[in-house]
Amino acid sequence: MIPPEEIGAVVHLDLRSGAAALDTAPALRAKVARQLGRAGLPDPDHPLFLVVDTPAGLTDHQRQYELLASYRALGEVRMLVLLVGSAPGVYGGGDEAFEPDRRLVRPAMLRASGTALLWAGDLRSAATALERPEPDDPAALAVLVDLLSVPDVFLRVLDDLASLPEAVAAPGVRLLEQDLPPEVRDRAWRDALTRFAGEDTALGPDLPAAGWSAADLPEPLRGLVAGRGGRGVRHREAGGVAEDAYRACADALVEAEDALAGLRAVPGLLRPARRIAFEADLDRARQALDDYRDLVGTALHSGSGTGTVPSAAETAARLAALGLRVPSAGGVGERIGEGLREFAGKLLGQGLALRAVARRFTGLAGRVEPVPGSALLPRLAEFPHARTDSRGGTPIADAVARRSAAADGPLPEPPAALPAAALTGLLGALWQGPFLPLALVVPLVFFGLAALGAARLRGAGRPGRWAVGPWAAALGGAVAGVALAYATDPPLWLSGTAWPLALGAAAETARRLWRMAADSWAEGHGTAVLRRALDGLDALLAEAVREHWAADERLYCADAARSVAGMLRATAAAADAEAVPEPERPTAPGTSGTEPPAADDWLSSSSALETESFPASDDADGDWASAYAWDAGPTWDEPAEHKETAEPADPWADRTAGTPRWLDRESGEGGPELVATLAGDLTDAAVVAMAPYWGAVERGQAGAHAVRRTEERVHELLSTARRHLQRNGVLAPPPFAAAHRTRATSASLLGTDPQRVAELVGADADRKAVVQLSSPEQGTLLNRDPEAAVWLRFAPEAVRGEVEKCWRTSGSGQPHEALWTASGRYAGLIRLTPLRMGVVDTVRPRQSPDPVDAYERRDGDRW
Repeated sequence: MIPPEEIGAVVHLDLRSGAAALDTAPALRAKVARQLGRAGLPDPDHPLFLVVDTPAGLTDHQRQYELLASYRALGEVRMLVLLVGSAPGVYGGGDEAFEPDRRLVRPAMLRASGTALLWAGDLRSAATALERPEPDDPAALAVLVDLLSVPDVFLRVLDDLASLPEAVAAPGVRLLEQDLPPEVRDRAWRDALTRFAGEDTALGPDLPAAGWSAADLPEPLRGLVAGRGGRGVRHREAGGVAEDAYRACADALVEAEDALAGLRAVPGLLRPARRIAFEADLDRARQALDDYRDLVGTALHSGSGTGTVPSAAETAARLAALGLRVPSAGGVGERIGEGLREFAGKLLGQGLALRAVARRFTGLAGRVEPVPGSALLPRLAEFPHARTDSRGGTPIADAVARRSAAADGPLPEPPAALPAAALTGLLGALWQGPFLPLALVVPLVFFGLAALGAARLRGAGRPGRWAVGPWAAALGGAVAGVALAYATDPPLWLSGTAWPLALGAAAETARRLWRMAADSWAEGHGTAVLRRALDGLDALLAEAVREHWAADERLYCADAARSVAGMLRATAAAADAEAVPEPERPTAPGTSGTEPPAADDWLSSSSALETESFPASDDADGDWASAYAWDAGPTWDEPAEHKETAEPADPWADRTAGTPRWLDRESGEGGPELVATLAGDLTDAAVVAMAPYWGAVERGQAGAHAVRRTEERVHELLSTARRHLQRNGVLAPPPFAAAHRTRATSASLLGTDPQRVAELVGADADRKAVVQLSSPEQGTLLNRDPEAAVWLRFAPEAVRGEVEKCWRTSGSGQPHEALWTASGRYAGLIRLTPLRMGVVDTVRPRQSPDPVDAYERRDGDRW
């Protein structure tokens, strides 16, 4: 029993003509090698030969059969000889006696184990009894040979023949072929290639660089992109230079803010020392901020002026000298190649096109690649020196002051300041007579606030303008209060009660105005700005330190991700090239460009295994070299004298002309999942083709050579997928299809009903529909016992679930001996009827110069 994984392609040979050229072992091996070599297949360990010959050719081509039987291989040689036509001579008419010329003469080497004969005396492709087609009708022969070229059908027929007497039988056939019309198959293939490759201008569902989530990446990459050493990890070493510089600036800012709190109080309005102390503390904070900024600049310049890229150890040492700590990578860079492979598989499994996946990997490279300190230097310019230096640097406070335009305008006043000042002025002016001067006390409070505030807050507006509004409102309120007092003549106790209340309210209003003015002045002169600058510089320093975390691993990951993106784009280009019809493709290197154009149905154009029209070359490489032997096998050679009956390049391309009556063809128009399924097959092919590439990624060798080799493998597997679609149809998954994928039903792919398959192959099938491929004369040579025949039921493995469901639904019997084939094209019945005893005559050669007496006949079981 040949292991399934070791079953090779069925090699076709037609000995009806051209057999004389195969009379030596080198010539035969060269012919087989040309067929297999152009398909990219090696010499098989277990050769399978399907030979087409005539009954008379069995003895004429004895030398060729000897060479085939002794074909050099590691395993067993298996040979199925398909005989076409009747034996020579006429039936003699004697009772149960057959004249020598009516016997099927077989050379002795064809009686060996693993060899059998299938005699189709008349292919009977006539649709009516009035038609008289040729016995070896090429249309019928093409279908029969195509069916027997399926390796599992070939082996099953060979085993069944071995169980019959003499291992010889005459076939009866009833077939159902379900497939797509060439134009539908062509269109679906192109659409699948387009979907598989994607468009350069398509906006696909890419993850934006700023919106990636760590959950979108496998663990090896997640740590490199999202971890970045941990954003909560301290970047300044305790007691280090950076920590001391940062702490000095932070403490100076705290002291300046304490001095500002003293300035905001009423004593700060009355005493100039509070302003002086605040400005001194603020100046120290600016100096400390400049020192910290210089340290950040030194860290960003670290290693950027040497002309070479420093190693991670050198960078860590330089940063350590500044009191900065780069977190340990902790093995986060392990399994980068595995992570990239998993990420690609995840994206491809989601159905993304190749170019969309390539954009993802390009974005990944940008996210994971470490940013050098020199690249962060432009961001340092956002934080100019806080003090004006000898080079004319712009202080931060002045820049902010210019932006706020606070130097030219009055300080802000609360909206309720004017009504409050007017009300307090009115209440404090309800006096008459000698008490009238008391009405000026409240306006004098606001006037003093304006004068002292303008003196204390130099640079907060032109002197005398600050608090003029409240002062004028208080004065106006006072005038109104005096007028009201003279008009109403209030009692003295009422005026005495309102005056202290108005005075207290005026003092509180003035205090609030001063506090707001001091805050605004401090804002324009740098307290809050310096705090924000310190936080920004520290964040920039932390980012620079984080960028050095796992720098070597991240740089390698970025380079590998860009290489993967390039490889994916090359794969997409290969798919685009495969989608171009063959007549429009550029001439391949090494060809003359004078070859005849391919057929219009480019998807169905013949492969190297299907025709000998290519230039013979022992080292010629095929256009679909593949390690999968279950793909399209070679066809038999076209005989010179049978050119008019030779097999066309695509035997099912014309689905109406020459259809034998034992073949029913059902052409679907394509189902809703046809293109998606073919695109999924192409994705699986790309995954298989890229498998060796990931090893190169893990070894750090994912360069141009690895990309080129991967592109070649993609070309090969895309061609394999095309040939598989041509030979086996869309129902059967290609050999590289992922095992976890659930293939769509025949209705979803072809638009056909599996019920016809179930009825044809079922236990209750009408066996009378089987057409015996025997001539009337040959019919007399068959065993007439119905129980002697061997039946073979077969259907595509791809529709097994649907067919068995139909059997269960209809309640019909389920044949357990059914053969589920790798091909998705044919289903049906084959009846192998043995010949009557004495019909097959086995002979062996003997040494004799007389060619007439060149054979010795076997009598019974003895020579």
